[in-house]
Amino acid sequence: MPNCPTMLIAAAASGQGKTTVTAALARLHARQGRRVTVFKCGPDFLDPQIHVVASGRACYNLDLGMCGEDDARIRLARAAADSDLILIEGVMGLFDGEPSAADIACLFGIPVLALIDARAMAQTFGAVAHGLATYRPGLPFAGVLANRSGSSRHTELLRDSLPAGMGWFGAVPRSDASLPERHLGLLQAAEIADLAGRLDRLADALAASASVGLPPPVHFAARAAAPVPALLAGRRVAIARDAAYGFIYPANVDTLRELGAEIRFFSPLAGDALPVCDAIWLPGGYPELHAATLAARGDLWRSLAGHVAAGRPLLAECGGMMSLFDEVVDREGERHPLAGLLPGRAVMQRRLAALGMQVAELPEGTLSGHTFHYSKSDTPLAPLCRARRPAGGDGEAIYRQGSITASYVHFYFPGNPPAVARLFAGAAA
Repeated sequence: MPNCPTMLIAAAASGQGKTTVTAALARLHARQGRRVTVFKCGPDFLDPQIHVVASGRACYNLDLGMCGEDDARIRLARAAADSDLILIEGVMGLFDGEPSAADIACLFGIPVLALIDARAMAQTFGAVAHGLATYRPGLPFAGVLANRSGSSRHTELLRDSLPAGMGWFGAVPRSDASLPERHLGLLQAAEIADLAGRLDRLADALAASASVGLPPPVHFAARAAAPVPALLAGRRVAIARDAAYGFIYPANVDTLRELGAEIRFFSPLAGDALPVCDAIWLPGGYPELHAATLAARGDLWRSLAGHVAAGRPLLAECGGMMSLFDEVVDREGERHPLAGLLPGRAVMQRRLAALGMQVAELPEGTLSGHTFHYSKSDTPLAPLCRARRPAGGDGEAIYRQGSITASYVHFYFPGNPPAVARLFAGAAA
């Protein structure tokens, strides 16, 4: 039974600094020669990119809703067998969501380090810590870490406010090395100037002010993963990957490879030509921020048109789908002509347009996923079907035009590899 020191870093709310502290911990231990594996609770794409840089290892998602318990067990057991330390970054507040980060901690017996932003509080820090520790009976609560402490006196007030016997992991001072954000969360790793230097400074600050020893080992056991048949053997899948198309679950790429596919990445922003391929995946990202560059890629859009005309599959998710419309309208109202492979346009909104888990019953099979976007599509296309929300009700429209499958849903491929194979094999399935 694999076992490994493991800690889940949670908080009372979003925006408390979970990603910063988790990445700093990963960086600190990785610099000491430890094999650190970081997981991210929830369907997030951005935080894992930071953790890859911090740890030097792949960062996978843990989500009992989208990914499932079996998937989580398999990934944790694999990590425990190949790591000296496992860190898990929570999502939103500790108890937020169904399922929540607390659900993961309780299910696997993972100790919880509660991070509390202490900028605007003193003795109330202890009340918040007490609430987090006791709200759910049986939660394996390890203790608290104060973030953004203002001074040594402030740190003393925070520590002294804690209930007797509560674990105290120290306080991290305010820092200008914190990670920048935009409307979908943090910037992508490649967009953050001097990310490695920032992470080193954060790690140094953490080491100087907090307890950073290894947490206790947690035992993980899982059934062996079912073998994935090589249904895509001999087929090449081209995947767009750059600052415009960076929302890629690493588990999805793994699944395609397990299915036997040969993977070719290409960058539309860098001017890469479309690789010779049997299928294309245009993942989500930030095409609206790079619309002017993408509008000038007529050569790429013509290649995509030829690919589709030949009946070869193209899966376009969220930002990928936006790129296939006639145009994208950015936040300033500027119109950018793009691929023109789907009629209509995508229009950026000031407010969040949709968020949540989705389950899609496609002709190829059932796929779960997630949606999170600030744009709205305006198209005359009739949906092939609509995804549904786990709690009930219609979710996102899923369009099928020729060999194109397009939707705002970001699918999680490991949940149904045969369906994924049929989606990327198209008429050859």
